[in-house]
Amino acid sequence: MLKVEEQQPVQFSAALIEKAEEIVKRYPEGKQKSALLPILHEVQAELGWLSPNAMDKIAEFLSIEPIEVYEVASFYSMYFLKPQGKYVLEVCRTGPCCLVGAEKLMDHLEKSLGVKENEVTSDGLFSWRGVECLAACGYGPVLQIGPEYTFYENLNEQKVDDLIQDLRKK
Repeated sequence: MLKVEEQQPVQFSAALIEKAEEIVKRYPEGKQKSALLPILHEVQAELGWLSPNAMDKIAEFLSIEPIEVYEVASFYSMYFLKPQGKYVLEVCRTGPCCLVGAEKLMDHLEKSLGVKENEVTSDGLFSWRGVECLAACGYGPVLQIGPEYTFYENLNEQKVDDLIQDLRKK
């Protein structure tokens, strides 16, 4: 994954452009905006996040207004509007998980990683954030780790520390 700075000009790879063109062909003529969500995913996978310049380039590619891209990208929590760590740890922060320790895990992540929510560790490996329901209310607290979005249930501080150590070894 290529990391892009905020003001850096954005160049999409030939493979990304080919994939985006294939995605657009799935939709009827004149309905290319329908390809926006999957193209946002592809761009984020290549660049690591959706910078304003990347979103402008997507708008240009789809022949839509930049604000149309910004509205969608800022609405969905699966899109990152600022750089993230190589591994994004997402803790369910809704009621059932909070009742069994999600907030304690988020405090622990802040202390053990040394960064606040949505910040990136100095080595670029980790960022973390609270997210809405991960649909495992009976198995909380729950965490998913991207970019693969591997799911972990029934967590405690030691289990989270073990996960982080395993990721550091990769």
